[in-house]
Amino acid sequence: MKKCRVLLKECKDLTYESSFMRLHSARTSTMVGYLLQSSRVPTQYLVSIADSVKPTAYSPYVTYFLHHRFRVVAAANEGLVLCSLSKFGGAFYVYKPTSNEGGEVLPPPNPRFWRTKISMLVLRSNPLRFKIVRLSDSKDDAVDLDSKYSDEEDNFSVLSNEKSWHCEIFDSKSWEWKQSDDLKLTCHYSFMNTQDVSVCGGLHWLMFNDQQDKHTILSFDGDKEEWTMTSLPDSLGRKTHRDDQIAHVSCEGKLGLINHSYETKMLDVWILNHEKIWVKKHTINLKSFNEKVLPSPSPFLSFSFYSADTLFMMDLGCKYSVWVYYYNFKTGELKEIYAGKFIESAYFIQTDSEPVQLKPEQYIY
Repeated sequence: MKKCRVLLKECKDLTYESSFMRLHSARTSTMVGYLLQSSRVPTQYLVSIADSVKPTAYSPYVTYFLHHRFRVVAAANEGLVLCSLSKFGGAFYVYKPTSNEGGEVLPPPNPRFWRTKISMLVLRSNPLRFKIVRLSDSKDDAVDLDSKYSDEEDNFSVLSNEKSWHCEIFDSKSWEWKQSDDLKLTCHYSFMNTQDVSVCGGLHWLMFNDQQDKHTILSFDGDKEEWTMTSLPDSLGRKTHRDDQIAHVSCEGKLGLINHSYETKMLDVWILNHEKIWVKKHTINLKSFNEKVLPSPSPFLSFSFYSADTLFMMDLGCKYSVWVYYYNFKTGELKEIYAGKFIESAYFIQTDSEPVQLKPEQYIY
């Protein structure tokens, strides 16, 4: 799909339409869907818009996970999945589940750091190169009497109103972790309980500043390995209503924002253009969706874009019965899929079943 968008730039927008994606998937055996994960049992499911039946634990795409009881901790749109035996640490493994092949074990990162956030992005597909970013809150450092970090440094952070996040970066090209400079933010910033978004060669997280009472986006450039902060549109900077929901998404290959109003049942979509200016792209009326599916608006809906014209929504309001919805807001077509119990995350993937060399040849023994 990436080749289509690069070679046929005039048709780039068309490749994000759901009709094109279904046709391309059928002709190339490309898997397009979401990897859903349960919070109770480390079971993964692949859900595709072309298949409205209940996903099962016996899908050929996920048996390797089930046998080893891995947890998915990060995923890239291109189909790579990062797994661990623990939700918070332990050994890491990287796989391409749709190829039905075993993965590669990563060297361990710094064991002193207690992982807070971990994300993965693909920089290049041929030859494959990916990076993993691991952030750890410095206040959770393991006790080490011989550590170079002193009480004086900790006191300085408190007095200076500063919060530090240790940053470790794994580069598949060198097949090793390196510790980068700490990410330093004021103590008023906190990560929202949302997944990262990988788009435009970078990773993006939604943050909230409790002092300013507004959201912002923290971004990591995969090539430059630099951090930047991006303000939201003025109308979204501050929460206008306590029930409004703001989420960052990938929209047609660009960084996007969703603002969902539970009061009006309207959903505004913004994208960040090449000039780094927010432009409103859609205003979607979800009244008909709520009337068909959710008579009482759920404050636990999560949103993402399956395609340019189709929203993927997951209702996490009832942990014992989680449903996912594909809603084409241009045609009004709605697909409902029962996902199972205790579903906590959904990772979008668009990939084929071809094997891929995860580890550079010089590091294969």
